[in-house]
Parts: sequence; structure tokens; C-alpha cells
Amino acid sequence: MTMRVAEKDVLVHCHHVTCSYGDSAVVNDVNFTLRRGEFAGIVGPSGSGKTTLLKAVLGSIKPVHGSIDMLKGLRMGYVPQVESVDWNFPVTVLEVMMMTRSEKKWWPRITTAERAAAEDVLERLGLEGLSGRHIRELSGGQQQRVFVARALFHSPDILVLDEPTSGVDVRTRHEVLHLLADLHDAGMSVLLTTHDLNGLAAHLPRLICLNKEIVADGSPREVLVPEVLEKLYGAPMHVLEHGGMPVVLDHSENPMVGRFGGKAV
Repeated sequence: MTMRVAEKDVLVHCHHVTCSYGDSAVVNDVNFTLRRGEFAGIVGPSGSGKTTLLKAVLGSIKPVHGSIDMLKGLRMGYVPQVESVDWNFPVTVLEVMMMTRSEKKWWPRITTAERAAAEDVLERLGLEGLSGRHIRELSGGQQQRVFVARALFHSPDILVLDEPTSGVDVRTRHEVLHLLADLHDAGMSVLLTTHDLNGLAAHLPRLICLNKEIVADGSPREVLVPEVLEKLYGAPMHVLEHGGMPVVLDHSENPMVGRFGGKAV
């Protein structure tokens, strides 16, 4: 059951949420609150329930127990995994943007106002002049930005992303990280899932560590520590400090000081 919260700064509140497929619980008794202006990542191994919890927040699946309370009238913009997109589907950047319109308007003529609004969002994300380009002709970073632009087209209160750096190269990963940081600095609330501990999670203000249930919730410095990571991943993990940031190594990697020019923490 989804209820609505009255507090203006609370966007989403998960209250004892349990989700399952058949008899198997994928998410168990999850509690967390996301407030306006937060930038949070749900982090955990494959199969830990990250995407399922995100789907429950988006309303595409219903919890079998508990509730997800949302701010009345909350608008969410969703960015799917890059790997789930068919990049050969014959659509232009502008047509991708228009996919967020209501079903009744698919596919009538694009109005002048809609085109102008789409161009404004594309320019904001550094994609000016690309509205007529086929999506397969874009770089990886540009493709991801197009789907962020689509999510922003109707001015959401919160941007929700599923593994935004999965399956992309290092350059694209950095582009996505900087883009999301810029959007957050401009006032956007952001919730995402990631398994990318060093490339993305270490840079987020808040991490919700999930392995069916919440293992820890806090800043990277608070939760990216050996005892939490071993509980989260079920194996010993080493953590070094490099440039003031935690760097996570799994048990197979040599934790010697100097490997990254850092020190053990």
C-alpha cells in the first residue's frame, strides 16, 4: 500500500518494506527516508535487491509487506540501465525525449512548445544541436545524457537511476558522475542504484548498503569499512585511503600500502 506523507522535505519513506518473487523474499524489512535535496545511492552485490527496491519506489511493483509513503504529487524521473536499451531502435534524440508524453499523445505531431522545452533541457545537459541525431550515432556519455534529459523533461522532484555507470567505459562513468553532481548542486534530489564502489559510490554523500536488508546507511567514510563490506558482500574486503577517499579492494587483491599510494584504514 502506498500512502502520502505530509512533510514537505520528505520525498520517500520506506516503512518495513518486503518484496518477493514467489515465495522468495528479495527485499526484507527495509526502512529508510529520502528527503528533498539528498543524493543517495543504494549499493550492494548482484542479486541483493537493489533494482527490486527501486522498482517498488517507482511503483512498478508492490511490496508484499510494509508501505512506501511519498510526498503528495511527487514527480519522479526515471533513467533505466544503459544495457537494457536497444540502441539500434530507429529513433532520434528528440523522439526519445517525447516518449515521456502521455499515451494519448503517442505519436501525434511534436508541438513548437514541446520542441523548445526539449531543446532547453538538451542544451542544459550539453547536448545542444543533437535533437535530430539518431541515438546510435552518439557516444556512450551522450547516450546516457539523453536518457537523463528524457527523465528531466517534465521537471521531476527526484531523479531515479538504475545502475547509471553499468556497462560504460571509464570516461563515460566520469561524465555521468559529474553530470549528477552538477544536477544535485542545482537542487535536484537523486536516488540511484550502483555496485560501482570506487567509481561512483565513494563519491556519493549517502550510501544505503543493501543485501536483502539494510546493512548500513551513512556517508562513504562511515559505511565503506571492512566490517560493513564483509557483511554486505559475504567476503573479506580491504579498504585503503587514497586522495582522501576510501578505495575498496576485494580479498584477492593485495592490500599493501603503496599499491594506490594510499594507507590502510
